Amino acid sequence: MLSWDVEKRFGDFALTTTGDVAAGGVHAVFGPSGSGKSTLLNLLAGLLKGDRQAIRLGERWLADSTRRLHLPPEARTLGLVFQDGRLFPHLSVARNLTYGARMRRLAPADTPFGEVVDLLGLGDLLRRRPGGLSGGERQRVAIGRALLSGADALLLDEPLASLDQPRRIEVLPFLDRLRAANDTPMVYVTHAIDEVLRLADTITVLDRGRAVAAGDVASVLNDPATRPFVPGLAEETVVEAQVREIDRVNGLVRVRAGGLALALMGGGLALGSTVRLRLAARDIAVATEPPCHTSVVNILPGVLTALERDAEGRVHLDLDLGLPVRAIITASSAARLALVPGQPIHAMIKAVAVDRVRA
Repeated sequence: MLSWDVEKRFGDFALTTTGDVAAGGVHAVFGPSGSGKSTLLNLLAGLLKGDRQAIRLGERWLADSTRRLHLPPEARTLGLVFQDGRLFPHLSVARNLTYGARMRRLAPADTPFGEVVDLLGLGDLLRRRPGGLSGGERQRVAIGRALLSGADALLLDEPLASLDQPRRIEVLPFLDRLRAANDTPMVYVTHAIDEVLRLADTITVLDRGRAVAAGDVASVLNDPATRPFVPGLAEETVVEAQVREIDRVNGLVRVRAGGLALALMGGGLALGSTVRLRLAARDIAVATEPPCHTSVVNILPGVLTALERDAEGRVHLDLDLGLPVRAIITASSAARLALVPGQPIHAMIKAVAVDRVRA
């Protein structure tokens, strides 16, 4: 486990935050530019010294201001991956991959070179040089170099931020494979919520140096207090569910999260696996009577707990469907249905997005 309790001041700006990430886990640090994300990563890496700091990796202290302990970066056994990869242009991909291990004088037999090459899909690139690689390929090499350096934890500083959308889509599955196949704890700095939903187990949301919220991804992102700091999620609900039944006859997978039961179309999910789902508020319709003669699979009874009209004339609904779920309808629909808090309703969920699957 990597854990931290740090404070760092720059003039009027102060970063104060605590957190931890377990072996095999991914902790996302999320927030806008200037919120303190990279400052936190630099404190963990030893590139900055905190005004107050207590940083621990397993049983080993990396920094402790009460004892005036501050290990230099090279003594922390942390792998750092930057936005731009920072590969050596005169070295082949193979030599870039093994650079960190050579600096630490690790014997080739002591590094999982073949496994990392396979995991990150680098086999066809080993003899090439960075100048002939795409941005996505360079980032995969940078991640592989950090893994092969003997790192006990990985620090990733917005590794996809410099990539265009096609390259980001190319690299995300490799990061997902890395998360699933490796027990190295990872701290993942990002301002992209889709990366959080795909990769992270836990999250800290930063704003101007303070932690707005921290905890498991679904709880934090569904918290109304977090919505102003996470654009777009005010209109979505994040759900962690478990696969309970695979209905091969009808091509459905049935999942449950607390009292919320959903049917998903498609295969590729194993019984007992955990899935992270997103329910878009615009894809949920409501009815005051049980709907009939519809192709919608998920029609769930529930209760309308609150409603609020926004400046655009839309009405935001808080629904209790066994879990709290958000929906958005037009003001005319709300008036026609005479909706009031406490009213029984039936929610029709027209689409469900699957962000992550974990065994």
